[in-house]
Amino acid sequence: METAKVMEYARSLLAAHGDKAQAEAAQKAAAHEAAGEESDAETWRAIESAIRQMRPPHQG
Repeated sequence: METAKVMEYARSLLAAHGDKAQAEAAQKAAAHEAAGEESDAETWRAIESAIRQMRPPHQG
């Protein structure tokens, strides 16, 4: 999947799920991996990574 599409999906997921978006993407990646769908799993891992980059670092 193109980088622009990955970023678009990541933004949409973040808008829809907020703080749970990264976990949602990870769950989808794991489900695709379990089903042997490596290409789809790789796409969801890229989306998960994009979400991680979009979120501000934890303040503590």
